[in-house]
Amino acid sequence: MGCSFSGLNALYDAVNGGGDVWINDNRFRVVRQLGEGGFSYVFLVKEVLADSASASGGGSGLAKKVKDPSHLADDGTYAMKKVLIQNTEQLEMVREEIRVSSLFSHPNLLPLLDHAIISVKPTPGGSRNHEAYLLFPVHLDGTLLDNANAMKAKKEFFSTSDVLHIFRQLCAGLKHMHNLDPPYAHNDVKPGNVVLTHRKGQPPLAILMDFGSARPARRQIRSRSEALQLQEWASEHCSAPFRAPELWDCPSHADIDERTDIWSLGCTLYAIMYGLSPFEYALGESGGSLQLAIVNAQVKWPTGPKPKYPDALHQFVTWMLQPQAAVRPHIDDIVIHVDKLIAKFSN
Repeated sequence: MGCSFSGLNALYDAVNGGGDVWINDNRFRVVRQLGEGGFSYVFLVKEVLADSASASGGGSGLAKKVKDPSHLADDGTYAMKKVLIQNTEQLEMVREEIRVSSLFSHPNLLPLLDHAIISVKPTPGGSRNHEAYLLFPVHLDGTLLDNANAMKAKKEFFSTSDVLHIFRQLCAGLKHMHNLDPPYAHNDVKPGNVVLTHRKGQPPLAILMDFGSARPARRQIRSRSEALQLQEWASEHCSAPFRAPELWDCPSHADIDERTDIWSLGCTLYAIMYGLSPFEYALGESGGSLQLAIVNAQVKWPTGPKPKYPDALHQFVTWMLQPQAAVRPHIDDIVIHVDKLIAKFSN
């Protein structure tokens, strides 16, 4: 899916003024802002159909473009991510995110429905000359992090069955990425990058999103300078409490693979249960070091629900959190094991 450039400078004013936005040939009305972070903002938008399409009952402009009709919203609402691009490096990063997103097609990976990169007149004294608009399905129940924080405030926990089913869906999405040729690593698996949709009478739908850090998973490190380059890249792209030990302290001779994601997946399973990474306690300790806690895999188990989560879930987390990547399981092993646990513990 290539990037399209156009001179739609009105887009900038529309988003900031709450008007209409065009992404290629399709028009959307900005409803409200959903979130922001770094150089990006996320808006709830609603597709504006042409009068002819509305009158005839024909499909929307987006319907003609999206391959999988299940990604289309019945009410025409979507999430639109606006990225402020300030230099060539950021432009290349957005192009890469678009390219990588187009490689994946799986129900537990958030699909990119459309995109545009546009030229923007620089503001006085400013250097920004492009903005990107990425369109996704919207999930208004929030991220796993949002849900975990709300539940923590109420001293609530997911049931063992829901923990396993949410986790199983994340595994399915990652398996799709890891089984590509070449395999891709997400590189930033964490609760903030998982969106949930609550469903009556069944576990929440869980979808992994944000492929801005996704890259081919396998890298050969053969020098100290390559190791330091990897660590620097990881410090910018992989969230610290969920980052694998080999990305904190990379040997000068190492084969990095997709099992960096397995470490993050283990941290995320812990977070589904307890609301945070297994290593965040180190941030609150006097003289505590997040890096040391991670490199030494010093996990602390908090008090959970009553009755407590089964020991088998703790053992499962520990299996994924092996400091030596070479003995960490692969995603296929994880899927087999979680299916056994679902069969044993689900209602």
